[in-house]
Amino acid sequence: MKSIRWALLPFSLLYGIATGIRNWLFNIGWKKSYEIPGNSITVGNLSVGGTGKSPFVAYLIDHFLNEEIPVATLSRGYGRKTKGFISADGSATAETIGDEPLQYLHRFGDKISVNVAEERKVGVDKIRVNEREESIILLDDAFQHRKVKAGLNILVTEFHHPYSQDFLLPAGRLRESRSGAKRADLIVVSKCPENITESDKKRLTSELQTWNQPVFFSSIQYGDLIAIAGEQPDKATDVLLVTGIGNATPLIQHLEKYYNVIHLRFPDHHDYTRADIDKIHQKFNTFASRDKVIVTTEKDFMRLQKFEEIVDGSVPWLYQPINVTINEENELKNLLNTYVRKN
Repeated sequence: MKSIRWALLPFSLLYGIATGIRNWLFNIGWKKSYEIPGNSITVGNLSVGGTGKSPFVAYLIDHFLNEEIPVATLSRGYGRKTKGFISADGSATAETIGDEPLQYLHRFGDKISVNVAEERKVGVDKIRVNEREESIILLDDAFQHRKVKAGLNILVTEFHHPYSQDFLLPAGRLRESRSGAKRADLIVVSKCPENITESDKKRLTSELQTWNQPVFFSSIQYGDLIAIAGEQPDKATDVLLVTGIGNATPLIQHLEKYYNVIHLRFPDHHDYTRADIDKIHQKFNTFASRDKVIVTTEKDFMRLQKFEEIVDGSVPWLYQPINVTINEENELKNLLNTYVRKN
């Protein structure tokens, strides 16, 4: 693996030059950024793959709803088969708005406004026309989308794969240089162990806090499995886990505490086909145990619910809901509320 990385480093250098020039042009003002009117927060990362960004966006939605602040989300809608700006309603599917926006809609319903647009400025302008003036716009995965400038920028990085230890594409997973972190107003380290030590927190803070931003530490909190259709199984011993996410390792480790787990992995944001479903069910039927279920993620469920046998209860499909917990939650909430009050 290391030899492959070394071989790819020259290409990473070229990629770094290209992204560096682009960022420099924005930094000097030659390329213009549109300052979003009103309250707005960007949540993003420096790397490709699953950093735990979407669960943190859901955390922010929960927080602002509890503060009685109207929320509008704006995403690109990765994987959708539509174009342009769409404000989602009850007829939305993963094909029309993408899996992550649909997940927000599935969880929060009409309590929030869920929107998608390739061009974030177009989306922002539409939201400001359509929604209440005091709404806060949460821009999902827009850290590199520098044509718009949010009031607060939050950078998410994984505990086990921090950007400080990564390399630029294609040798590593970074979309831009580590120095891009200086644009963040605060940093969230995601997927931390529940019993994270103070020494680990100090080490990572020292590693990441190059520009003196506050650093927060979050962990995944797994809820009870939820039956997609039919009754909740009384018990299960064997699980066929089906995922199409960036990093399924934490979920596998969690489920293995309680079940015998076989994992079928698909690419991130995978568009499931009839052949995929047949393959999954064929694998499931090879399990000798009678106490068996198929488990998937809430995000994958958004892309799987188009198949009738998954939602009619004929096969025991369940999904795993997750939330995030923050170690320094009061400090983070105070920071978020202070930002809103100032604007």
